[in-house]
Formats: sequence, C-alpha cells, structure tokens
Amino acid sequence: MRTAAPGDAEDPGERVDATSSFERSPGAVRLAGTFCTREAARTWSEIHDAAKGGGELVLDLSDVRRMDGGVIALLVAARAELAAEGVSVRIVSIPEALRPLFELYRGLSPPVERPPRAALGGVEAIGDAALRWADELRGALGFLAEAGAAFARVPLRPRRAHLSEVPWLVQRAGFDALPIVVLISLLVGFVMGYQSARQLERFGANVYVADLVGISITRELAPLMTAIIVAGRSGAGYASEIGTMKVNDEIDALRVMGLPPIARLVVPRVFALVIVLPVLALVSDVVGIAGGLFVAVTSLDVSAPAYLLETRRALVAWDVWQGLIKSAPFGMTIALIACQQGFAASGGAESVGRRTTTTVVACLLSLVLLDAAFTFTLRLLGK
Repeated sequence: MRTAAPGDAEDPGERVDATSSFERSPGAVRLAGTFCTREAARTWSEIHDAAKGGGELVLDLSDVRRMDGGVIALLVAARAELAAEGVSVRIVSIPEALRPLFELYRGLSPPVERPPRAALGGVEAIGDAALRWADELRGALGFLAEAGAAFARVPLRPRRAHLSEVPWLVQRAGFDALPIVVLISLLVGFVMGYQSARQLERFGANVYVADLVGISITRELAPLMTAIIVAGRSGAGYASEIGTMKVNDEIDALRVMGLPPIARLVVPRVFALVIVLPVLALVSDVVGIAGGLFVAVTSLDVSAPAYLLETRRALVAWDVWQGLIKSAPFGMTIALIACQQGFAASGGAESVGRRTTTTVVACLLSLVLLDAAFTFTLRLLGK
C-alpha cells in the first residue's frame, strides 16, 4: 500500500510486496520490509514482547520500505501504552516518505502523559453539579419548545407527523404490555385483599374488602402501576431507540432530508402512550378487582355476588374516571421524558445506556409527583 501521502489511492495494477521482518537486539527492534494492515497484530505482539524487559526500547525503521497508516497509528498507540507502563519507546530513522504520516498521527512528538484529574472540593462539586443541571434544564426546555411547535403544526401538516406509525406503536406499547399489566394487577389486588383480611375479620366486616380494593385500585393503584410498567418498558425503549439514532447520526440524516425529527419521532410516540395508558388502566381496574374477589371468596367467606354487589355500591363512575383522567398525562409525561433523553444522547453506547437509566428514574419521580399533584388538586375541589 502506498504511503507517500495520506489518502492516496492504491494503484489496482501495482503489486505490493507485503513481506516484513523483525530483528531483535537488546533494547531495540529493527523493522524491515512492507507493513500492511494485516501485519498490525503481529507488529503489536512483537513490540510488546520486546518491551517485556522494561527500561528503554528503540524501534528502528531505517529498512522499512512501505507502511500502512493503520500500522503507524498502532505504533504510536503502542508507544503511548508502554510509556504509561514505564517503558520508554523511541521511534528512530523514520524514512522521509513516511514522515508525513507519522506527523499526521503525532508520532514525531513524544507521548504526552495526561495528568490525573484532581478531585473537586465541596464548593466546586456543588458548582459543577449546578452547571450540569442548568445545562440539562436548558436542553429540556428547548426540547419542550420544539415539541410544542411540532404539535401545533400537526393540524396543518398531519403527514409530516408520521401519524400512520401510531397504530403500530399502540400495539407495541399496549397490546404487548397486556400480559405483565394483567399479572401485576391481579397480584396487587390479591395482596391487598390478604393484607386487609385479618383486620376486617376482627370487626366482622369481611364484605368491605370490596370497598378497600375497588376504591384504591381504581383511584390510585391502577393508573400509577400501569404508568410505572409502561415507563420501564416503553419509556426505556423509546429512549434507547432515539439515543441510538442520535449517536449513529440518523437524526442529522433526517434533518438533511428535510424531515423534522421531532415531528417524525416524538409526536406519534406521545399520541400512542396517551391512547394506551387509559386503556391499560381500565384493564388493570378490572383485573385488580378480580384479585380481591379471589381473596374474598377463598379466605373471607364472602360470596362472589356479595362482593360484586358491594363493589358496585362502593364505586361511583367518578372513581373510575379519576384514574383514567390521570392516565393520559402520565402517558404524555413518559413519552416526552423518554424522547428528550434520547435526543440528549451523544458519544456512543455508554451515553445511550446512561440516558436510558435516567429516563426510567426521571419517569418514576415525575409520575409520583404528578400523581400527588392530582390528588391534592382533587382534594381541594372536594372530589
């Protein structure tokens, strides 16, 4: 491979002698011949084997005819790695034809040892955290502004919002989540019934297990529990999907093609979760009450008709509607947080994983705060 200048294309008709050799002597290795990319692994091993004695190692390149840029980068990296281990590596007698490549890969200057990062003091740590929080807040507010503008444009340009994707997203976030929602709702109703059974038996109020399970499930547990499941399942999925697209430059590719990424990726996901959450909460209501029914029939000597009659007497339509009304903002909150964290990813896989974890934590905290705000407001309204 030619190395006269970086980026030169190899002449297809040119035959390259790929033979290479290493001649060792105490504290030195002489490289000779042609070094292509396929010689990189062997070169790495030879250098590290020669450096096992420690001290100083000289790499003599006077007999090198050609050397691929990848091998030069490997030599520079090996020199830096061995320097960190206390072995001084010097590259000498570099042929003039290879010097531009060595300069490109910073092989002509000595390796720079990075000083360890000093630990921050108490005040500095607080300031650093405040700056990071301010940066995150600025990014989140900017994202919400863009999302709001995208939603405002949906009635004018519905095709740009990619609404045809909503049914598929509803199936993935809703129907596919039914088994776990049903199982957890059944177990929660079952556990609540058993926890209250002993206290109710002491007062001969066995039938009131229907009141306890029905009201707590419909008002609070079903919408909050369903939202938590969706946050851990769909929210984390949205964050990882969009984060992967961001680090792979697919978001930038959408912008280059004239497709607004907020409208194309965020709007359908928000619509999907706003539709899905109330439906899953309603299913959770029914299954949770069924779990309490099982406990009442098997442990409290309450017949199924008596349990259902007491549930019907205790519950009013507003109890169910209260949970369903909460579910729509829960779904919007989960989708917005997940998409914002996905768009905030940068770098590589580590950032995607960190943003996915942040999505779940932020969703759980936001859901609890939002539920508390709903409860306090409805209490003030006498509901």
